[in-house]
Amino acid sequence: MKKFKYIVLLAILAFQLTSCSDWLTVLPENEQVSDEYWTSKEEVESVLASGYVYLRDAVPYLVRWGELRAGAIYTPVGGNVTGGDLQSFQVTPDDYYMCTWAPLYKVINMANSVIANAEAVLQRDETFDEAVMNSYLTEAYYLRALSYFYIIRNWRDAPLITEPYETDRISYEREKSSEAEIIAQIKADITVALGTGAAKEKYEDEWATKGRATKWALHALMADVCLWNEEYDAAILHCNEILDATSSFRPVLVTDPTKWYELFYPGNSNGSIFEINWDQGTYDQTNSLATMFGNGSPLYYYTGQMLTDWIDETNLTGANDAVRTLYGGYVADVSSADNYPDATTGYIWKYSGIGLQDQVRNSVNEQDPNYIIYRVADIMLMKAEALISMSSDTESWSVAIDLINEIRTRSNLPILEPVLEELSEGDMLELVLHERNMELAGEGKRWYDLVRLGKRDGYTYRNRFLIDMVVDYNNTANPAWIRSVLNNDDAIYLPIETSELENNRKLVQNPYYDVLN
Repeated sequence: MKKFKYIVLLAILAFQLTSCSDWLTVLPENEQVSDEYWTSKEEVESVLASGYVYLRDAVPYLVRWGELRAGAIYTPVGGNVTGGDLQSFQVTPDDYYMCTWAPLYKVINMANSVIANAEAVLQRDETFDEAVMNSYLTEAYYLRALSYFYIIRNWRDAPLITEPYETDRISYEREKSSEAEIIAQIKADITVALGTGAAKEKYEDEWATKGRATKWALHALMADVCLWNEEYDAAILHCNEILDATSSFRPVLVTDPTKWYELFYPGNSNGSIFEINWDQGTYDQTNSLATMFGNGSPLYYYTGQMLTDWIDETNLTGANDAVRTLYGGYVADVSSADNYPDATTGYIWKYSGIGLQDQVRNSVNEQDPNYIIYRVADIMLMKAEALISMSSDTESWSVAIDLINEIRTRSNLPILEPVLEELSEGDMLELVLHERNMELAGEGKRWYDLVRLGKRDGYTYRNRFLIDMVVDYNNTANPAWIRSVLNNDDAIYLPIETSELENNRKLVQNPYYDVLN
């Protein structure tokens, strides 16, 4: 793999941080490591901050990876840069913008650097408190674990690197580790981070409580990993660490329908657990989310079936009481909200709007929407899925329905009142999947939901939740082609990008793409 992409060497940062908000502006200034580096707490802090910056840079990839293959969101623009090849399941190893893992390994290298060097700095800098060091380490473990979780969901197997690339003496040629080995490392990282007791419940700055890793973010990630790994008891345990918490600093579900949109504008609400922050007003930090989506000239739209879902849901609430549908989750190409049934195009509104009405962010000074990784509604639906998956007991299923209904009530929707004895496990899981699709639309969750449910129990639900769902929602690919691709286990994952193979002779291509080439 290319050293330029894979190795982000540490830098001497010739300044000290004056506030946590500066974390969103730090980046290494060069690619050389000085013998005098790792001498102060500020250097540890700066490298950790760089990890967050690189995670922010990865967001366009997180959007593409999490959405386009699932079919709820699509781009009408062909080619590999915007994701046309990805959504049509024709991505190749040459599609750099779809199948490079370099953005995530940059985050991992920053985390590895902090983990490897923080303790040495503790011995050199008398002002570096051990409690502060342990808190930084929990964040580094979180960033590494989160990055590897994205990697295994997109590539399954990948090089597992836990030491920093700080000099050219370290070999960057590595074989792939298995998904199971990487998951074990992810879980170990989270366990160590939680075990120190140093993970914070809140930070002094309000933005940091949502924009930096907390105790709640660690539990959310572990719940997600356990759900992916079909460890349902453990997933529930970690969901409960958030949902049953009594701390006054705990994140909670936003139950007021009129406050739902505050998750996205201005962001960092109490319903959020971890989100990637930008700050245009203070630091002139902008992103492309508002232009990628919205109803200007966006790259991404809702597909036809997803628009139908939005219209159906708005029929249940009416335009005036819609929360996550009209002007919440989507805005339509109609002259007024009352004409929503006539819509032919649905635009993603979460990153462009400013509330439950047809108002757009200011094109000059409001181009900094945050990108939410975890929020409380997500955790509630994770728990519901785990309860259904671990037992056929109607009591567990009833609790799962209650969790779904809490979210529906917040959305001004009628509650579900199914006769549980008449439903199968698949029927129950479909209720959760539909709720996740509507609640978390455009948040980079959909493809992973379909794969997770499709592959569980040895691909028991491959057709129902993976193939059929993608066929029903996809706007661009032939159904027969989708079925042929998704019946191949290897084709569910991305290829290793060509230059990585050229520069790391120990890498072996995903077999599906090796055959294609």
